[in-house]
Amino acid sequence: MAGKLKTAYVCTVCGCQTAKWSGKCNNCGEWNCLEETVIADKPLTTVVSSALSHLSAKPLNEIFLTAEERTVTGIAELDRVLGGGIVKGSVVLLSGDPGIGKSTILLQIADKYPSDKKVLYVSGEESAVQIKLRAKRLGVTNNNLFIMAQTDTQAICEYIITEKPDFVMIDSIQTMQISELSSSPGSIVQVRESTNMFLRVAKNNNIPVFIVGHVNKGGDIAGPKILEHIVDTVLYFEGERNQSYRILRAIKNRFGSTNEIGVFEMNDTGLNEVENPSAMLLSGRAKNVSGSCIACVLEGTRPILSEVQALVASTSFGNPRRVATGFDYNRLNLILAVLEKRIGMYFSALDVYINVAGGLRLDEPAADLAVALSLVSGLRDKIIDEYTIAFGEIGLSGELRSVSRPLARVNEAARLGFKTCILPKSALRQLKDASPNIKIIGASTLKEAIELI
Repeated sequence: MAGKLKTAYVCTVCGCQTAKWSGKCNNCGEWNCLEETVIADKPLTTVVSSALSHLSAKPLNEIFLTAEERTVTGIAELDRVLGGGIVKGSVVLLSGDPGIGKSTILLQIADKYPSDKKVLYVSGEESAVQIKLRAKRLGVTNNNLFIMAQTDTQAICEYIITEKPDFVMIDSIQTMQISELSSSPGSIVQVRESTNMFLRVAKNNNIPVFIVGHVNKGGDIAGPKILEHIVDTVLYFEGERNQSYRILRAIKNRFGSTNEIGVFEMNDTGLNEVENPSAMLLSGRAKNVSGSCIACVLEGTRPILSEVQALVASTSFGNPRRVATGFDYNRLNLILAVLEKRIGMYFSALDVYINVAGGLRLDEPAADLAVALSLVSGLRDKIIDEYTIAFGEIGLSGELRSVSRPLARVNEAARLGFKTCILPKSALRQLKDASPNIKIIGASTLKEAIELI
């Protein structure tokens, strides 16, 4: 492996370099701006000239793809998020809150991975016995799964190069360290350089690597932001620890879409796939209650139905409260402003609470209409029929704008037994092949849609 690495402290403000750390930069005078970094032990010109002699390039039409470029994991929800499977030589960063299921899904992937493939699970947080206990609880029986409890990045990379496993899992990157670096495990320089070392090994040996990354208090991936730029794919687990449902979302994916999500349910036997998220999110829905409307949003190619709940009550404070769970707070204020200005419904002296049941987050503008109708239902205490669904984007002038793929949304609603669909009138021309089991009603403005409930 590489020889002795040299480190220096570089000012993030002016770029001044020093051999020792100090609280204040001697050049620009800024405080707490010195960051440890690795420097090359050879002059840049020497490194460049030696590398140029080994460079080669191929024409694009001489690079051929094979069917083995992706390996199906056996977990359909994960394969959907990855874009069809794990790409050889790719580096995937898996992150999420503590206890969300990161280590659990790694063992389940290792168990369902093709039995003729050698899988290496490297843990810096648990001993081999502890991993065995968790694997026994999850029912993992893959005889080609090898466990290594190690934190030395260089030793792990040497083992990978020598033994050449077909799949490597690192749990977690914050525990890995390079002995030549003086900083402690989990520091910016250790995380960055360890990830770079795993990346080079993965690319040079065509071995896919999964890396677990912890999150900080703000919910962001701990370590330098460059960590997300280094890897090929960034997966993030969403969900509340007190709820059993987990959503796996791709924040970055060089080999597939970032719009797809995978839905899982956590139980005693691990993470189970949820093949019908809409039915799951609508289970337990209260009937004949005001302030509730069903929305339909698209997560990649999959239409998902979810219940939007609204509670409107008199305020006890000088300024009314606005709380949005699972929906954008600023978007809620926009909808309230449209309802007041264009419809004449005043929420200025009322507390407004919006909740998306099931822990799903509705970021698509198609949820606007369902949110607005649930607010009107809560204000008037008028019940919206339980078999009615609504979707559409609301403009500032109160008009309803069409959204993408209305046919898929309508057919999904019909499949789940809904009888009426309220949507923008401009979307009707795309619904010639819609299911005959659902009544479709188009509305040009928000006012027309409110009159339909």
